[in-house]
Amino acid sequence: MTAPTAARLLAAFIVLAWVATGPLVAQQLGPRTAKPAYDDGNVEALQVQGNVHLVAGSGANVTVQVDPDGLLVVDTSVVAMSDRVLAAIRTISDKPIRHIINTSADEHHTGGNESLSIAGRNVSAGIGGQGGREPARLEGAPVIAHEHVLHRMSGLKGEPARMPYGVWPHDTFYTNKKQLYFGGEVVEMLHTPAAHTDGDLIVWFRKSDVVATGDVFSTVTYPRIDRARGGSIQGVLDALNQILDITFPAFNNQGGTLVVPGHGRICNESDVAEYRDMTTIIRDRIRLMVEKKMTLAQVKAAGPTRDYDGVYSTPEWTGEMFVEAIYADLTSARPR
Repeated sequence: MTAPTAARLLAAFIVLAWVATGPLVAQQLGPRTAKPAYDDGNVEALQVQGNVHLVAGSGANVTVQVDPDGLLVVDTSVVAMSDRVLAAIRTISDKPIRHIINTSADEHHTGGNESLSIAGRNVSAGIGGQGGREPARLEGAPVIAHEHVLHRMSGLKGEPARMPYGVWPHDTFYTNKKQLYFGGEVVEMLHTPAAHTDGDLIVWFRKSDVVATGDVFSTVTYPRIDRARGGSIQGVLDALNQILDITFPAFNNQGGTLVVPGHGRICNESDVAEYRDMTTIIRDRIRLMVEKKMTLAQVKAAGPTRDYDGVYSTPEWTGEMFVEAIYADLTSARPR
């Protein structure tokens, strides 16, 4: 028996076992309907490690790096929580915000851009006026993002322009990586193309050994694949593997590099690996059924996510929605 044949037989056996036992697991777990704890409005600041802190509870995680000269902020949550986010940041440090980084164009990561930018101060103000589009905002902290984020938010990709345009990024790049030195360490912004969207960034604080992932990783929901904005299942897996490439445990697969997801609790490498494995298993289940020429209705009826729904299915992004996104991605024609 050849190795490929053996691998296919093993995959088929795993699917058959899962079909037989999945309903029992689903009955025990059931879908999660309660609002998750991270979105309860109880905003608080926690130290992750090194110079990096987390502001949690505002609807999306906000990562804050501390420097004697100011703060660097990754994502800004929703606009309605801006005052609470700023108040939590002030419990970390009273220094001005110097840089803001957006991990995607999603409103729950960019809604507070204008408020936090105006509350900050641009270290380059007066040197060419970098950091704003209006004289009143030249002093604010510049917002950094991949250029696809600006294209989405400004209407250049066929979407309605986000208003006010003070939430738009001021400083964009189109390469795979952008680096800056801040807080006594190198901060790397790594573009993960075609993942959750086409403009996702992973932000790596190299000395503090912390990675902020945005929505390519979450502990409270399935990966959100926004196909309308260039997302794909393979891009999500590539992004998760990229996170695993730059993380390392301290002892017994625990500790070491700490990971701040877009939503949920602080994690380490083993948590990301578990999430990557879950995503791979569901993708492979659906791919095997696609190869058997099963329709979307048949795939959904088989319930390829049922043994994970109790952990990751939410009203906003259910297991069925995740299945639909993967199925559409696997069966769509690839552009040349």
